[in-house]
Amino acid sequence: MIPTITALPLLQLASGDRLSLQIYKFVGEKPGRKVYLQSNLHGSELTGNAVIHQLIQWLSELELAQLVGEIWLVPLCNPLGTNERSHHFSPGRFDPYSGENWNRIFWEYQPSAEELTAFAQSQMECDRLTIEQNYRDRIQTSFGKLAAPLQAPSSKPFSDHYRFLLQSLCLDAHYVIDLHTSSDQGLTYFYYFQNRQTSARLFMLPIGILLDEYAGGAFDEAFMKPWLALEDCFAKLGRKIQFDIEAWTLELGSAMQIDTATVDRGVQAVKNYLLQKGILRVPAAPAPMPSIAAMKLVSSSQMKKYYAPVGGMVQSRVALGKTVEAGQRLYQILSFNKSSGEGFSPEMPTILDICAEQSGIVYDVSINHAVNQGEYVLGIL
Repeated sequence: MIPTITALPLLQLASGDRLSLQIYKFVGEKPGRKVYLQSNLHGSELTGNAVIHQLIQWLSELELAQLVGEIWLVPLCNPLGTNERSHHFSPGRFDPYSGENWNRIFWEYQPSAEELTAFAQSQMECDRLTIEQNYRDRIQTSFGKLAAPLQAPSSKPFSDHYRFLLQSLCLDAHYVIDLHTSSDQGLTYFYYFQNRQTSARLFMLPIGILLDEYAGGAFDEAFMKPWLALEDCFAKLGRKIQFDIEAWTLELGSAMQIDTATVDRGVQAVKNYLLQKGILRVPAAPAPMPSIAAMKLVSSSQMKKYYAPVGGMVQSRVALGKTVEAGQRLYQILSFNKSSGEGFSPEMPTILDICAEQSGIVYDVSINHAVNQGEYVLGIL
């Protein structure tokens, strides 16, 4: 099965050079659901590119009849962020023009409560697939209105052009998978939305985080929240309905590196999801599914980040992946306590112990062991 490869112009630089997106489209023999995968939305988050490469190779070896529907893969989906450098470091987390987080810029369909209720009431006697198509049409119509300002003489900032192009690729998808990593050093886990626990276990990853708090403007949220809102609206009207629409963010290890074991785990997670969803029909012994009880599922509101209370050097920090108890020491800060001016009183260096406020797993740690007061050190869930 050979993919159709499409290049979409994205950005012309002052030098005249152009950046583009490249999409690999695998379309099966029979029509069906659409899967959209992308990677490297933040510039330093590289692992997903290797995952997509292996998926392209694997899918290329299959027959057309083994794919029902279509799969679109977009590696290096933010070339501007990927190419950003500061000495040896690859930041690429923020738009250099506006300072916005690249994953907080996306458009979301937000009808008023009255509009949403009116739509749901008009669809009460319709079957799920009809409702789904009618709602998609409304989303697409609303989204299409963003095009005119982009083409006006006054135009719009690059982030508006970028989000429009990227979201235009996935609005008609059934399943969206956004491949990320930590911005520092992190474990492998995923984010999921309400009522999607059953599908969550298909990734066969040990940790899942329910998004019960939204940062706003994230790629997966912007895709998924309109559907969740419609499901909630139907529930209030007395009809329980769940659409075959899902969005996931997979966090695959650490920034600025590609770890072979993490790549393999990411590839297997995506493969298993596609197989269990019936998108792919590949003869294989069924993998044993972990039970929900066997997975560590927590809410995003339970995630606790620790920031340095003073400036200094981080030492004796607990290891990534370690389970800690409340009151246990997480790390120390070595502070040299410089001071000057009138009333100067010299101080010896001090060491401050920072202890856990709650028990949990250390899922993310900062790369830099030098911290200013208020800078991020580690996260526990």
